[in-house]
Amino acid sequence: MLIHLSQSDGVPIYLQIVNQIKYLVASARLEPGEELPAIRTLAEQLLVNPNTVARAYRELEQAGVVEMRRTAGTFVSATKSPLARKEKLRVLGERIDALLAEARQMDVPIDELIELLRQHHRTMSPQSNKE
Repeated sequence: MLIHLSQSDGVPIYLQIVNQIKYLVASARLEPGEELPAIRTLAEQLLVNPNTVARAYRELEQAGVVEMRRTAGTFVSATKSPLARKEKLRVLGERIDALLAEARQMDVPIDELIELLRQHHRTMSPQSNKE
C-alpha cells in the first residue's frame, strides 16, 4: 500500500492518510476483506506518530471504509459503504478540478481535453489491450 504524505500542502497528515486509503478502496486497489498494515507498521513506513495512523483508522472505521477487529487487525470493509459511490465521485471531482485548472493554465480548450480523455480511456479499456 503506497501512501505519499506532503508536509507542505496544509492538509493534516491523518486526513491525507484517510483520503488516500479511501481512494485506494474506491479504485479497487484495496479489495474488501484485505488487511491494512498494523498501526505501528504503517507509522514506521510513513515516519509519523502511531497516534496519527490510529486516528486515521478510526475515521475510516466511522465512515464504514474499514473494520477494526481487536486481535486480528484492520480490514477493508466487506460490506459496501453507502459512502463508497459518494466518495468515488468526490475524489474524481477533486481530480477533475485540478485537471481543469491545469488545462486552463496551459490554454488547452475543453474540447481538446475531452478528446484527450477519450483517447486515454480507449487505450486503457480491456478491449484495446486484447487487440
